[in-house]
Amino acid sequence: MTGKTVLIVDDEAAIREMIAVALQMAGYRCLEADNAQNAHAIVVDHQPDIILLDWMMPNVSGIELARRLKRETAYADIPIIMLTARSEEDNKIQGLEAGADDYITKPFSPRELIARLKAVLRRTATAGIDESIEIEGLRLDPSSHRVSSGDTELEFGPTEFRLLQFFMTHPERAYTRSQLLDYVWGGNVYVEERTVDVHIRRLRLALGTKHEHLVQTVRGTGYRFSTKV
Repeated sequence: MTGKTVLIVDDEAAIREMIAVALQMAGYRCLEADNAQNAHAIVVDHQPDIILLDWMMPNVSGIELARRLKRETAYADIPIIMLTARSEEDNKIQGLEAGADDYITKPFSPRELIARLKAVLRRTATAGIDESIEIEGLRLDPSSHRVSSGDTELEFGPTEFRLLQFFMTHPERAYTRSQLLDYVWGGNVYVEERTVDVHIRRLRLALGTKHEHLVQTVRGTGYRFSTKV
């Protein structure tokens, strides 16, 4: 299993089934929606790792859904691949400008789809991974492996550093303990979910009173990194 969840949005059941079978054989978890409204609800509830989005759907088009998701801070970082029968260059440009990360013209082979999906996931996973990031005076520098608050360097263990880096590059989004295990520890490592709570406590201690409020507990879900109270 890749541990990655793919949301397939297409109003044609046969196409959804064909894509889902190919992706499941490649180790992906699949969620399905037949219209934009259902797709948005699934994004809110499950926060998939990537969305395969059909352009032409009744009522609300894939393009409109893509624009809406990119406007919403919590979901703007979820990569989107548009699936469409429209092959004209103008349509491709329109799709990319709406926020799509890639564009695949129907008909396509499952092998091409999986290759493009892997490429988009690789791009989005590594984007900004070596760049310093600063939020409310808290600065994390991946290249030197240092965290500082103003002029003061903070001490972090390796797991707390990875956890903070993940949170700072994915702010304002709630993650379950299971998701954090997948993203921070890696899907192939066996660690109990309660271990996450232990490292969250250590992370808050390392952040100190000035920044510990940024790591917030979300009741019934897990944790998020947020500047909002």
